[in-house]
Amino acid sequence: MISQIFILSSKGDHLIYKDFRGEAGKDVVTVFYEKVTALTGDQPPVVMSHKELHFVHIRQGGLYWVVTTTADSSPFTIIEFLNRLTTLIKDYCGSLSEKSVRMNFALIYELLDEVVDNGYIQTTSTDILKNFIQTEAVTSKPFSLFDLSDVGLFGAETQQSKVAPSAAATRPIMSSRGEQGGKSEIFVDVLERMSVVIGSNGVLMKVDVEGEIRVKCYMPSCLEIRIGLNEEFSIGKSQLRGYGAAVRVDECSFHQAVQLDEFHHHRILKLCPSQGEHVVMQYQLSDELPSAPPFRLFPTIERDHGGRLLMYLKLRCDLPPKSSAINVSVTVPVPKGSLSLSQELSSPDQKAELRPQTRAVHWDIPRFPGGAQLSALFKLEVPGLSSASMMEVGPVGLSFELPKYTCTGLQIRFLRLTPIQPGSAQRWVRYVTHSDSYTIRI
Repeated sequence: MISQIFILSSKGDHLIYKDFRGEAGKDVVTVFYEKVTALTGDQPPVVMSHKELHFVHIRQGGLYWVVTTTADSSPFTIIEFLNRLTTLIKDYCGSLSEKSVRMNFALIYELLDEVVDNGYIQTTSTDILKNFIQTEAVTSKPFSLFDLSDVGLFGAETQQSKVAPSAAATRPIMSSRGEQGGKSEIFVDVLERMSVVIGSNGVLMKVDVEGEIRVKCYMPSCLEIRIGLNEEFSIGKSQLRGYGAAVRVDECSFHQAVQLDEFHHHRILKLCPSQGEHVVMQYQLSDELPSAPPFRLFPTIERDHGGRLLMYLKLRCDLPPKSSAINVSVTVPVPKGSLSLSQELSSPDQKAELRPQTRAVHWDIPRFPGGAQLSALFKLEVPGLSSASMMEVGPVGLSFELPKYTCTGLQIRFLRLTPIQPGSAQRWVRYVTHSDSYTIRI
């Protein structure tokens, strides 16, 4: 049973407050924020208590989403409810941020009135709620097909290159009143996160790739969507399929709404999604990659005649020539007590700095084309530099984003809607790989 729900900014500002049972005063908001900020460590406990009141909270979008209860409710049930509530509000408001919550406070209060009744959870289904919600979402930036992002998308049916609207990922769903005449659009994202460890000899020691296919649907009516994957897609150590390059994953799971009757033979996913965002498939690959890791480092670490530490780094991007990495950041831990840094970088758009608080040199590369090699020479003043302190250099960590690229090779063959209606819907497919942890030992 829920007593109160409130949403706070990271600074403790009261954004949303809803009291369902009158069991506690509004001062509990201040009590909660004082408790959560007084804790040491980066991750405060999810459940806290004050007298007979229990606080259960999560952090999403830089905000605190808090439920209070005086009953012996299951914290796992409340956490699941909060996660569903944030997903629901994201579907309606387009994004989770302090600005979007402030701009859509009336809509959020209307949602809370429908979702919780006298402290009892009713529903978090978008399909059910859209028949009752009358308030329209307010977006900070209007949706425009002329506002183009830097990430290219591909028209899955024609295989011609398209560019998706930058607001595509944050567009709110339509209410039932606005469905008539609304534009039919569907967005499919193939997202992958990779964790890699490369030894000092350049050998790949560990790799884990976690991926998902995410569908965001803005269809005015329920149509069947058919998503065709690579014909050579295989799960586990099974026999390779088709005649092309193998696309293999170790594990795979599907949303309960996905129909798999055509998946075994034709690698086709079928579903009738409701409006909003859905993860239709999740998969994982471990221990191997179908191609070389995206980056390889060639380091030289030595001490010059003046006693300075020299680090010469050559970084090579092993992506295909037509691909590129963006927002590349290289972090090199350096000996304790490093005072100053001089640098020579291979292009003017790069930048580097020594951050004493993290004891590391940060080298930032905004764009890194596939097949290219960049270099950097760093000279550090380190008092009392010795062979032992030079061992403190490394390991090197990389963070990056790879648009239009998947490490597993998973691709969308086609994206079809049935039945076909006049004025076909806009369809967008995007591929993005992010680094979760990319470590190179030196």
